[in-house]
Amino acid sequence: MRSVGSDRRVKSNAMKKTTIQSSPYGPVVITWSVFDTGAKVVRVLLSNPSNSALKRVSALYPLAHESSCDEIDSVASGISRFLVGEPIDFSLDLTKLGICREFQQRVLLAEHAIPRGRVSTYKLIAAHLGIPTGARAVGNALANNPFPLIVPCHRAIRSDRHLGGYQGGLYMKRTLLIKEGIDFDESGRVQCSRFYYG
Repeated sequence: MRSVGSDRRVKSNAMKKTTIQSSPYGPVVITWSVFDTGAKVVRVLLSNPSNSALKRVSALYPLAHESSCDEIDSVASGISRFLVGEPIDFSLDLTKLGICREFQQRVLLAEHAIPRGRVSTYKLIAAHLGIPTGARAVGNALANNPFPLIVPCHRAIRSDRHLGGYQGGLYMKRTLLIKEGIDFDESGRVQCSRFYYG
């Protein structure tokens, strides 16, 4: 299955550029282009224990070159501050959300609305979108989220309160949630009194 953030889905011949941000979890690569409406993030690549974002960006966008601009510098700075625990709320205005299909856009918008310090489940997000049996589809849409961190998909977990998956790995997901005030029990399950959308 091709990733929803692939070049094939970007309906523009705009040259891809990259901005590399160091983080406690390894490099984060922001891939972006300049469109008629200005600079837009096309994809955020997180490093994980088995794959560096630098290797992935080279494979996905071999012709991309490192560059930046004020708008993307602002996103990169926000990501850096977010990853050390600052309460940053990202706007979707600088993302090229249109690269995603309509269903995934709906999932990402619902996920983006989950505030810091709260979590929801794939099943509850699906029900919120009017698809009560769509938990797996929601999970797949978030697994292929082109904009992790900007769209905080680490705030979606399984109904049994275990973490589920995450592009940056489970250590990163758990650490981000802890920085946002989420507690875990001894078995690694999220402790919360009420899920968002619940």
